[in-house]
Amino acid sequence: MSIARIGFIGLGNMGGRMTRCIVAGGMPVLGYDKDESVAARFGATPAGSVRQVIENTDIVLLSLPDSNVIERVVEGEGGVLDHVRPGQIVADMSTASAASTQRLAHRFSEKAAFFVDAGISGGAAAAEKGTLTLMVGGDADAIAKLQPVFALIAAKVILMGESGAGHTAKLLNNFLNAVSLAATAEVMVAGKKAGLDLHRLLEVLNASSGVNFATLNRFPKIVDGDYLEGGLTSKLMTKDVLLYCDLLHQLGVSSLNAAGPMASFGLATALGYGDVISNRVVDAIGDISGGVRLAQKKD
Repeated sequence: MSIARIGFIGLGNMGGRMTRCIVAGGMPVLGYDKDESVAARFGATPAGSVRQVIENTDIVLLSLPDSNVIERVVEGEGGVLDHVRPGQIVADMSTASAASTQRLAHRFSEKAAFFVDAGISGGAAAAEKGTLTLMVGGDADAIAKLQPVFALIAAKVILMGESGAGHTAKLLNNFLNAVSLAATAEVMVAGKKAGLDLHRLLEVLNASSGVNFATLNRFPKIVDGDYLEGGLTSKLMTKDVLLYCDLLHQLGVSSLNAAGPMASFGLATALGYGDVISNRVVDAIGDISGGVRLAQKKD
């Protein structure tokens, strides 16, 4: 099977950037999104329907908001499963329920096709540069055929195991991301109210046991007024935490630490930050802490 024909369904913040990297790497992409204008913006050939993508490609990547949307695109009338061919590979780059992923993979196998879960990490910046981390689950032969495509969007590809393992790893990672971002936002607001120099506070945190991705990569920008717009929103972060809680319930593991990020990103959404980057959670916490902003206002 030739891998020259690549399809992409869902060209949003992450899907669009991945598409651009694939096209830049010399693989033409047939792209479909509900917003018909975005495919050309990312260098893809626009498709008029899911059916057109499936019928004219060998490998198809999905980047969609959640499992409900994935299931509608895959199982709905005129969807992926209505048109998938034997040997065709669909790789889901979304953050999704592992149980849903496993069920869909079984349905693909009934048509002698492959559904691979490939969770992504690194955010919009890594997607832009093609340096994502992928955590992948599914059929080993199908994953091997995906490697030339993955090489254009990722710096690291980690094989996690059978179907659902990639999305499981993604949910565990995203939960820790949510905890560290929410907790660091709270600490930085407290530091600001205490009158600390925030650059020096970050220097302390990053040389101490409180260091995390948010202290290293997010807040050095945020304290100077750059929120790194364009990444995961607070609404999507809340969705990921809920998926994590569902996963732990299925596994029989107690989730004792989900209340913090649920409250923080729920607050951000309630205060009007739901559809902007989740880093704005620091402003939501600042709003209820006396109108605190980390960055100095520019004259």
